[in-house]
Amino acid sequence: MVYLKSFVFNSLFYTGTGILVIIMGPVLLLPSRFARSVARFWGYMTYLLLSVIGITQTVSGDLYLNRQVLYAVKHQSAWETIILSWLLHAPAFVLKRELLWLPIIGRFFLKTGCIPVDRSAGMRALREMRAAGQDLAGKGRSMIIFPQGTRVAPGADRPYEIGVFSLYQATGLPVVPVALNSGHVWPRNSWLKYPGRVTVEFLDPIQPGLDRKRFMSTLKQRIEDRMIV
Repeated sequence: MVYLKSFVFNSLFYTGTGILVIIMGPVLLLPSRFARSVARFWGYMTYLLLSVIGITQTVSGDLYLNRQVLYAVKHQSAWETIILSWLLHAPAFVLKRELLWLPIIGRFFLKTGCIPVDRSAGMRALREMRAAGQDLAGKGRSMIIFPQGTRVAPGADRPYEIGVFSLYQATGLPVVPVALNSGHVWPRNSWLKYPGRVTVEFLDPIQPGLDRKRFMSTLKQRIEDRMIV
């Protein structure tokens, strides 16, 4: 049954995404708010398709939709990169530069105001990310960063990277840690989708002003203490 449901979801998801890619072409000529609307619709569409195959979600905590913040989100699967665009009203994502090479979609990511990061560029990448973050902060945009820099399977250990602190320091925004367990239903590097419930917790924000060591330890502790293995 898992194989059948996964086939149904993937067929509908990629068909729907393909149609959206066609729509994205003309949208690139319009103001960025239209691109963000398409991103929110993509997230809502995916939420509906997941519910059809028995994947639901529970969201707890304050989403801070009426306040500008920096979300630091545990990254386990593609679920959060799509669904959170809908739930959080299309904030700006920090993402790897390679995604910009995708036809049309890469241009679309830029149109929505994402922050591309060249992970091989070292300190230059941090400087560019800080500058982009300051620009978005000045425009009143909230942002999402995955502090471990990549998808991490449930229960796996991977360090929290300095990029999240750099953005926190540059923007002066409070950081909202977000814990979730999406990897149990939508595993990384797998086409299978397993029926179940994604639990998402928006935790107490970390206010501006902490030094690097205290910020990083506080962020990691708040997220990891709430993770379901």
